[in-house]
Amino acid sequence: MSWMPTASRETIRSRAEQLAYLRGFFARRHVLEVETPVLGRHGASDPHLDSVAAMLSPANGIAGGQGWLQTSPEYHMKRLLARDGESIFQVFRAFRDGERGRRHNPEFSLLEWYRPGFDDHALMTEVGELVCQWLERNPPARVRYRDAFLEAAQLDPFRATDDSLREAAGRALDDAVLAGSLARDDCLDVLMSHVVEPALAGEGAVFVHDYPPSQAALARVSRVGSEPVAHRFELFVDGLELCNGYWELTDAAEQAERFDADNRQRRALAKTDMPADPELLAAMSSGLPDCAGVALGLDRLLMLKLGLPSIEQVLTFPAERA
Repeated sequence: MSWMPTASRETIRSRAEQLAYLRGFFARRHVLEVETPVLGRHGASDPHLDSVAAMLSPANGIAGGQGWLQTSPEYHMKRLLARDGESIFQVFRAFRDGERGRRHNPEFSLLEWYRPGFDDHALMTEVGELVCQWLERNPPARVRYRDAFLEAAQLDPFRATDDSLREAAGRALDDAVLAGSLARDDCLDVLMSHVVEPALAGEGAVFVHDYPPSQAALARVSRVGSEPVAHRFELFVDGLELCNGYWELTDAAEQAERFDADNRQRRALAKTDMPADPELLAAMSSGLPDCAGVALGLDRLLMLKLGLPSIEQVLTFPAERA
């Protein structure tokens, strides 16, 4: 019966318990809960994310009638940070077009928070406490991105040639022709999802950190040891990716350059340009505090808590029933 909710009554109760736990966790740490728009005038520029368009009349205040359902609350939360400089969190309904599968739904729940004065390692500690206390797991291990690749794929993601990465991606995909058309970072993404993540599945909770600079997204880059790395981390629990966190970039000029680079890549992929958000850049220019931030998938976290294999089992109405 397609009208019926997918999530069981017990699962819906577990969702309520999850939200109560999260709010208690942050209340004890004096982190303020905030709300930001689900519909915004600008969408994410990340070439690997597709925002959901919302066409409105100019009377609604959206220039040209174009708006976007937000892929995360990041841009608006950073505008709050720039004004107030206060630790904040949000439980947010996010939207990403074209994402549906065992671990994906176009509409999903994110927990996002920002901590002024934290770097990526300090925030990893807090993420580990929040997640593993609720899951009743041991604290996460930490492994550098490079070391994870050396262990699982027997190659150095920082120094391997493009050809060797394409060859490895071809083996992982069992499709050398497709792999031959991939850019370097696309090969790394293939190897992460097909080789590294399965290797992490038996390791419990693991942070992967210190990504290549080309995969910095909105993280700052600095030299760690002999090479520059992006201060970005992801948490995997039983091989399932839960979160993506950064020691945040605060330089508005560098952010503008990254927006431009994103759109060059979007055009190469035949995707729509996403104009840079001038309000975010203005906020960063005014002085975004030194901070770390993270977005964590609440639906996936609930899947782990309840031992469920598919995201639709924790959603009241997944895309097919919405």
